[in-house]
Amino acid sequence: MEKLKAIWKAIRPVVLNKYLLALLVFAILVIFFDKHNLIGRIRNQRKIERLEAEIESYENTIRENRQKINELQSSDENLEKFAREQYMMKRPDEDVFLIEE
Repeated sequence: MEKLKAIWKAIRPVVLNKYLLALLVFAILVIFFDKHNLIGRIRNQRKIERLEAEIESYENTIRENRQKINELQSSDENLEKFAREQYMMKRPDEDVFLIEE
């Protein structure tokens, strides 16, 4: 029994180092060289977040534009106001003065 304990004490650091080395090699393979590596996953997650923010921005713009369209279609007064403000349109008997700030 003492002989086995002595042998185990002698080979224990080597055995543990082999497992540690194998674990380290596996971790490096998974983190850097695998098809679905950790760095690529992080990069893709950031891209997804950026694209989702862009989608939300576009959805807000679409919502605002739909609201403007509904306002313009609802009454002629709103349509006239929009044309005057955006396209500098005027009635034939009016003068338009532009004030720059």
